[in-house]
Amino acid sequence: MAQLNSIVDSLESKLNMLISAHKALKKDHQLQGDDLSNLVKENQALRLELKQWKEMSEELKMANAMLGSDQYKRETKLKINALVRDIEQCIAHLAP
Repeated sequence: MAQLNSIVDSLESKLNMLISAHKALKKDHQLQGDDLSNLVKENQALRLELKQWKEMSEELKMANAMLGSDQYKRETKLKINALVRDIEQCIAHLAP
C-alpha cells in the first residue's frame, strides 16, 4: 500500500510540474503573440514611412530637374514626353 501511495504522490508531483510547465508555455505564447502583433504594426508604420520618403525623393528629383539640375534633365524630358503622348492619345480619342 505504501508503494501505491508513493506512485500516486509521484504521479501527482509530475502532473503538477506538467501543469506549471503548460501555464508557463501558455503565458510565453501569449507574450510572443503580443510581440508579433506589435512588430506587425511597427512594420506597417515603417513601410508607410518608407513609401512617403520615396515619394518625397521623387518630388525632389523632379524639382531639381525643373530647376536646371543636369543630373535629372534626361529623366524629366522622358516623363514630359510620356505625358505629351498620353495627352495626344486622349485628344485623338475625343476627335470625331
